[in-house]
Amino acid sequence: MKIRAAVADDAAGIARTYLESAEHHAQLDGDRYWVPSVEAITARYRDGRQHPPEAHAEAITLVADLDGEIVGFVDARLQQSPDAMHRDLTYCHIAEIAVSRRHQSQGIGARLLRAAEDWGRAQGADLASLDYLAANTRAGAFYQQRMGYRIASITAFRRL
Repeated sequence: MKIRAAVADDAAGIARTYLESAEHHAQLDGDRYWVPSVEAITARYRDGRQHPPEAHAEAITLVADLDGEIVGFVDARLQQSPDAMHRDLTYCHIAEIAVSRRHQSQGIGARLLRAAEDWGRAQGADLASLDYLAANTRAGAFYQQRMGYRIASITAFRRL
């Protein structure tokens, strides 16, 4: 398996994995998550719209390529906190990461995450950051116990 930068031809493979992740998240929290169309996600990655326009120069999508099949991906971008009380640090923010169901628990997610962190470090990032759904306990255990992330903030929601 090879971790490499995504190209437009990877869009359909990324979309398959993305949609599996969307289904999982929609099951965990259907009030906030849904499953978009495969066409919308394929176009998003084919056209390079997975990152905000202002982040394109400082963003990357990496894929896990197993003999020509995309079995996982990660979207990472550089960010700085707009909060005046935060130190002036650059974050390598992991915006999206997913591994296909049938390839989970094989170390692919760890390799993708480390590759994104390495990219961020090479770009001058001081810290890596990511968000995950609290109900996704499997992801929480992976990030904290296996990858060494720590909880730094909590986001709370209330329906209006």
